[in-house]
Amino acid sequence: MRRRKKKHDDEHMDESWLIPYADLLTLLLALFIVLYASSSVDAQKFKELSQVFSEIFTGGTGMMEYPSPVAPQQSSDQQEKQAASAGVDKEKEKEKEVSKEELAKQAFMKDQEELKEIQEKINEYIKTNNLELQFVTKLTDEGLLLTIRDNVLFDSGSATVQGSDQNVAEELSGLLEMNPPRNIIISGHTDNVPIRNAEFDSNWELSVMRAVNFMKIILDNPSLDPQWFSAKGFGEFEPIADNGTAEGRGQNRRVEVLILPRVTE
Repeated sequence: MRRRKKKHDDEHMDESWLIPYADLLTLLLALFIVLYASSSVDAQKFKELSQVFSEIFTGGTGMMEYPSPVAPQQSSDQQEKQAASAGVDKEKEKEKEVSKEELAKQAFMKDQEELKEIQEKINEYIKTNNLELQFVTKLTDEGLLLTIRDNVLFDSGSATVQGSDQNVAEELSGLLEMNPPRNIIISGHTDNVPIRNAEFDSNWELSVMRAVNFMKIILDNPSLDPQWFSAKGFGEFEPIADNGTAEGRGQNRRVEVLILPRVTE
């Protein structure tokens, strides 16, 4: 009698062992990389690599396990809190800006009040000495401007302050004593009538030397610091009146003392 052959089943082999086996291979690969890196990198890089692979070993994420690529959505309460916080921050920034603007405005107004007080002192000096026709003060955007007609200080075509008027410059210097000090610009101006003499070739040179010589007398006052003073000459190029008349030319021939503000708007 023929023996029946044993029938083999075609069932698939159980492959559940592949997952832990793959994880084991991954860990072994990581270990070899660490060993290789430790032999070829410096201590700092080795420390960084150790931290990275420590996270791999202890992170609890298998080879086939991946974190979700979509970030978790915040709840509506969290969103409302963040929006409210952002709104508060914006309000605080606005308050800071308003506060800075207000402080700057207050500083400017205080500075203007100080300039007005200086103007009142100079006007009192002008009134006491009956110099209303020769001296004029004006508060401008550039500062406090004192204008002196040239015939008060100088002979025609000369840059030397007349001896009889030197006391005017000396007394004015006392009015320029301020604490803290201010920057002061002294400038000379002429009319447009050409000048050519042994001392000056042009009105420009004449205006410069008038400003410098007047400033020298001002700075004879030991209470004034020269670093706060400067002199300029504009010649006939900044007229304040019409050079076509004798009166206008007389106004253009002048020395100006500009007391600058400490705070600009």
